[in-house]
Amino acid sequence: MAGTLPGPDRATEDGSEALDAYSRIVTTVAAAVTPRIAALQVARRGRGGWFSTALGSAVVFTDDGFLLTNAHVVGHADAGTLAFGDGTTAPFHTIGADPFSDLAVLRADGPTPPPVRLGEATALRVGQLVVAVGNPLGLAGTVTAGVVSALGRSLPTRSGSAVRIVDDVIQTDAALNPGNSGGALTTATGEVVGITTAVAGNGLGLAVPINATTRRIIATLLADGRIRRAYLGLAGVPAPLPPALRRRTGQQTGLRIVEVVPRDPADRAGLREGDLLLTAAGEPMSSAQALQRLMRADAIGRPLPLTVLRGDALVDVIAVPTELRTED
Repeated sequence: MAGTLPGPDRATEDGSEALDAYSRIVTTVAAAVTPRIAALQVARRGRGGWFSTALGSAVVFTDDGFLLTNAHVVGHADAGTLAFGDGTTAPFHTIGADPFSDLAVLRADGPTPPPVRLGEATALRVGQLVVAVGNPLGLAGTVTAGVVSALGRSLPTRSGSAVRIVDDVIQTDAALNPGNSGGALTTATGEVVGITTAVAGNGLGLAVPINATTRRIIATLLADGRIRRAYLGLAGVPAPLPPALRRRTGQQTGLRIVEVVPRDPADRAGLREGDLLLTAAGEPMSSAQALQRLMRADAIGRPLPLTVLRGDALVDVIAVPTELRTED
């Protein structure tokens, strides 16, 4: 009939077959994952006393009621309230938080939906479809979609005066807003491969990856409630080695020390601002991340040999890392 618009070739009663492939993926993931994401509230002290405020999201990841979120979402709170999309609520208590990976584990003190499936972020590829589920701006059950914009990004995190870098952060253009923190970043099959953690603006969102490193952190938080790390008390930036030293060692860059904290292990070992750190424990040091990977719990209190270039001289020193305190 003239004047009528053509309808879909294959329309069903619920319209599912009329959806394109992209829409079917996103709607399927949304239906599977959204019920497993909680809006998180904790008590904060204000001028008028204590009050409860919605701060972010949390992801159910075990059958017995444990949830993942960001450490910056819970802060120093020991407890709070979870609200799920079906209207049910449950109190929670904090099992442990690690500000330097920006991950925290919570335990619901009440029933929770079944858990999400945790995936493996190392299998991601740039351009791959991802879906973000969270509670931005207090709007529960919000779903956005985009692609993996980049991999291997670094995210600075801070606790007190101590600063560390989260490695291998996922960058996505899926829309994220305040309140998404602690939510899920999933693949097209609904596997959670990241915990959304930061909004940098201009369409740039970040997520802490689910990989071997973060799985160990999560397991340690579950078992011990905290992560022990070694600490030297220095800050550095990558810098090129002199040409002659590059030819002799095959190493292209070192770590230029830009700050040495007084009376901390690096200072006591005799390291100075301006030194170029070449190796630690015999391993090349070309970035802050390379040094941080050595700062495991088993390095606390153990001698750590370091080699630096000071002027034209190679200098060997021994530092003894102490335990990093989150209030440092």
